[in-house]
Amino acid sequence: MIQIGIVGCGVIGNRLAAAIETHDRYELAAACDLDADRVASLAADHGTDRTATTTDHASLVERDDLDAVYVGVPPLAHREVVADALAADKHVICEKPIAADAETGHELVALAEETDRATAVNLPFRYTPGFVRLREAVAAGEIGEVRRVELWFRFPQWPREWQDVAWLESREQGGPLREVGTHFIFGVQELFGPIEFLSADVGYSGPEAYEDDVVGSFQTDGIRGTIDLLCDHEGEEENSITVVGDEASLSLTEWYRLVRNRGREGEETLVDERGDTVSALLTEFASAVDGDGSDLVSFAEATRVQAVLDAIHASTGDRVRPGDDGDRGRRRDGGRER
Repeated sequence: MIQIGIVGCGVIGNRLAAAIETHDRYELAAACDLDADRVASLAADHGTDRTATTTDHASLVERDDLDAVYVGVPPLAHREVVADALAADKHVICEKPIAADAETGHELVALAEETDRATAVNLPFRYTPGFVRLREAVAAGEIGEVRRVELWFRFPQWPREWQDVAWLESREQGGPLREVGTHFIFGVQELFGPIEFLSADVGYSGPEAYEDDVVGSFQTDGIRGTIDLLCDHEGEEENSITVVGDEASLSLTEWYRLVRNRGREGEETLVDERGDTVSALLTEFASAVDGDGSDLVSFAEATRVQAVLDAIHASTGDRVRPGDDGDRGRRRDGGRER
């Protein structure tokens, strides 16, 4: 059994704990959160009578009976917890995004390369049945020549009603692009490789607050793409990635439903199942811990995603490369602000 500890007992931490509880390779050995009541609740709901609880992550990662650590704290704290866990010779799963910015992501990549421990980032599109089918269909040419890729985000309220943490409102580490856009930028790069250029017009909900209005374009593998995000409006929440070919288009909506559109021939749902992506991640991670082959999202892949998000936040409408070290890439308040 892999003895795993959870640092960060919020919504995602509880989802992971529930998956650990039913997985035959893992046992929840310890849990940590700055809120003592929250960590006690997670341990009571998903742990065993041997599950230790603490409010100090350093004491958790140093436990001799621990093999692995899941890091589910806010992005600004990722580096400290991941670094401490790797220094304590623990395997690490880090929640997305890899960090609040790509510079810190590169530091984590370097730390991972210095160890033989298994590391991964929780980006579930790698295992989502609808996205896997989308990736296979595009690669097989089922929609003909790809002409466009479109990302669409609508959030009537941000943070969403069930997200009761203030850091999600901050420009420094929160906002819908880091929290949700990370998944879809990863999806684009999973399909077509690195995003090469982008430009974006970005509006913010207030000083030092989250982006609430983004219209942009990008290019990947010679294919043009668009990104359109709007928050705080009347309507339903929507998140989608659409790949338009010259014969048909494919759209992944509601995080898991894959729909093919053939124009006059109408739409057809190809995949309508969520899949158990957390269990899939845990299974792949166990394989990596065993030293066998695995299909994990690496720190490096997740950092390439964060570089794109950094470039969007820094964009002034000029065409830039993600990861560019020029003056535009260092701006903290790029775009326009209301």
